[in-house]
Amino acid sequence: MLEGCKSAKERWGGVSEIIDRWLNARQELIVLYCSVNGVNQFHDDKRPVANKLKEMCQILVDYVSTGHFEVYEQLVQEGLEFNDGSIEQAKSIIPQLEKNTQVCLDFNDDCENLSSVAQLQSSLSELGEALEERFSLEDKLIEVLHESHREMVS
Repeated sequence: MLEGCKSAKERWGGVSEIIDRWLNARQELIVLYCSVNGVNQFHDDKRPVANKLKEMCQILVDYVSTGHFEVYEQLVQEGLEFNDGSIEQAKSIIPQLEKNTQVCLDFNDDCENLSSVAQLQSSLSELGEALEERFSLEDKLIEVLHESHREMVS
């Protein structure tokens, strides 16, 4: 997941300030997810998992919101301005992202009600799959609506 984030930053970093901030938030989300999920090999005893989980949920909601209300809108507007058919391709991606958003928001809503480590691990596993799918879909959306116009926008 983190490797994919680095790849996205390398491909689209510096193109748009909004996309740059968003990709930085993506990276921060992945790092916290790994830390909460026990994947991070740099264990930090000073920050309890509950605090990391709360911070991760805040970043998750901010990340998802920024995607929908800033990044996707900017990309769609760019596609409309160039009127080259890219909007048609995006129309198949955006509903998938909306469905995925609900999974992320459900995780956030249910997070406070988790009563065991097993429930947390199961929920984190589902969230991890949703994030993998989300990042892939978002990368496709950027590819379709921005990358094809990159030289014209620069």
